[in-house]
Amino acid sequence: MNAGSISRARSLRKHATEAEIRLWHYLRNRQLGGWKFRRQFPVDRFITDFACIDAKLIVELDGSQHAENAHADAERTRILERCGFRVIRYWNADVLKDTPNVLEDILAHLEMRK
Repeated sequence: MNAGSISRARSLRKHATEAEIRLWHYLRNRQLGGWKFRRQFPVDRFITDFACIDAKLIVELDGSQHAENAHADAERTRILERCGFRVIRYWNADVLKDTPNVLEDILAHLEMRK
């Protein structure tokens, strides 16, 4: 981790989306099944939205701009998977409208990693 990625991660934490704030409320402090998450965590050349290091799971939240960037997102996922992580993605709207089901799905992915 270099100084540039640390600075960028701090900036992203300060300017979090509403969906990121909502999800972090439930992921922080081991609230989801006792799993520890980090937010805006650097992996390779990317800064991931949320990462559970113990489960090698990355949770990415996508806004509407990602609909046009599907190719870039797919490449990002391939690189993160090469780093040993499994990547799951949710639309911001789903996090905001259906938080309990998103949390249930994340927990199911975590339990698969035990």
